[in-house]
Amino acid sequence: MGQLDFSLSEDQLALRELSARIAKERYESQAVKWDLAGTTLPTEERRLLGRLGLLGATLPVEHGGGGRPLLDALVIIEEIAKVCQLAAFPVFEATTGAARVIELLGTPEQKLRFLPPVASGEKTIALAVSEAEAGSAATDVQTRCEADGDEVIINGVKRWCSGAGHAEQYLVYVRMGSEPGGKGLGAVLVDGDAPGLTYGSQQDYMGFRGIGSADMHFDNVRVSRDNVIVGKGGFKKLFAAFSIERLGNATMSLAIGQSCIDRSSVYVQQRRQFGRELIDFQLVQANLADMIIQVEAARLLVYRAAINASHGAPAALEASIAKCFANEMAKRVSDLAIQLHGGYGYTAEYTVERLHRDAHGWAIAGGTANMQRLRVVSEYLGRRLNQRRD
Repeated sequence: MGQLDFSLSEDQLALRELSARIAKERYESQAVKWDLAGTTLPTEERRLLGRLGLLGATLPVEHGGGGRPLLDALVIIEEIAKVCQLAAFPVFEATTGAARVIELLGTPEQKLRFLPPVASGEKTIALAVSEAEAGSAATDVQTRCEADGDEVIINGVKRWCSGAGHAEQYLVYVRMGSEPGGKGLGAVLVDGDAPGLTYGSQQDYMGFRGIGSADMHFDNVRVSRDNVIVGKGGFKKLFAAFSIERLGNATMSLAIGQSCIDRSSVYVQQRRQFGRELIDFQLVQANLADMIIQVEAARLLVYRAAINASHGAPAALEASIAKCFANEMAKRVSDLAIQLHGGYGYTAEYTVERLHRDAHGWAIAGGTANMQRLRVVSEYLGRRLNQRRD
């Protein structure tokens, strides 16, 4: 039996080196400042990532992308996110978010119209799914979409949309018709400045600073029927696309864990107490070892799902396992990093407190760890497990 090869190719190593260099040169000195100020990523930075081919890495070549497999995008995300999660977010959105839904499920005309601006960095497409009463229970979406000639009319309120008020376009999950649950759901692309679409106040999160979020109010928003990406009854297709985003999410957590190791490894070999380097103490060694083991295990789970997915969507079971483990790993590892840094770990200067704050955000976004556990069991047993009383 041959040995499994988990190493990256020469091309992937070059891509990783490019991403790491850009992150260090452009974002390392800005990350703390942007976080403290809650600054959104400057548009010119997103366009730079587009010119470098990093935004459209997984999008088709004929639509301005690189045509790369999913793993390549995750390599880019990890390297940038280790330095600055805010700078990595446009890559996350473009390579694992709503644009991938359009790539997989849109018509040829829709792909030609919507994907090139994403690949170039001209536009970002954010995902608008959740509502006040439809978070984990995504099939309870009540935002309605009704046909009216060559247009559709959207009414309702969305919540927890990352990028709300800042993205140029939104892929909005809506209810079409009277069918309950997922049978009545579809998705429509809406311009951020569409008449009738307004935004509430920006939400103040514990982490994710600079990644805007606000309520979205749809009041008779009219959109061309040509912008309907998935019609009524297509929720199963939309749900499959969630697995791509979950691997992007897991990679953001992976980046947090690896960054905590990198920073802690340096610190414990420089900081001295009782006349010795911190690394000389066995409990410090044990904590660092636990961090390394957790991060390496998360990386293997993420890579397995991505490699098996290639250019498509990963298996739901593998994606949910990777996300659940990576999310919880990032929270544990970043907490250990703070402890290894002592009082300094609680300051903005040493970054690990920011990583810990963001770790909790990724563990909620895209489906909590407990929801992933339910998904894991459902996929493993091959049966639908209803969480509803009825």
